[in-house]
Amino acid sequence: MRFNKDEEAVSPVIGVILMVAITVILAAVIAVFVFGMASDIETTKSVAATAKQSGSDILITYQGGPDASKVTFLNSTVYKVDGSQDGNDSEQNPAVGYAKLFVGNGTAGQERVVITAKFDDGATQVLLDKLL
Repeated sequence: MRFNKDEEAVSPVIGVILMVAITVILAAVIAVFVFGMASDIETTKSVAATAKQSGSDILITYQGGPDASKVTFLNSTVYKVDGSQDGNDSEQNPAVGYAKLFVGNGTAGQERVVITAKFDDGATQVLLDKLL
């Protein structure tokens, strides 16, 4: 039995094609980062709000945060469990510590509070979405 010593596992042409393909893929990935093609991703702002229930009253408080100076509008909405709106409040340029009391709106486990903030760059973010 005779073995041929010139046998190779991969031909040189296929090896070159694979190396070119890998180089093209790496170049495309690097181009995305260098040329900012992924720059339209919004950053999350850091602000907070709380909602507490006391009896049938719901107290909403704007806590602020590092991006508090960028908040131009704060909207608080209380929904019943069936989805209908039970109360709404809007505040332009809210100060840290701003509070709104929704009197007689709460039934334990039956109300959903949603607080959203609009920022000076036009972005809107949900600060709180909580079932009370």
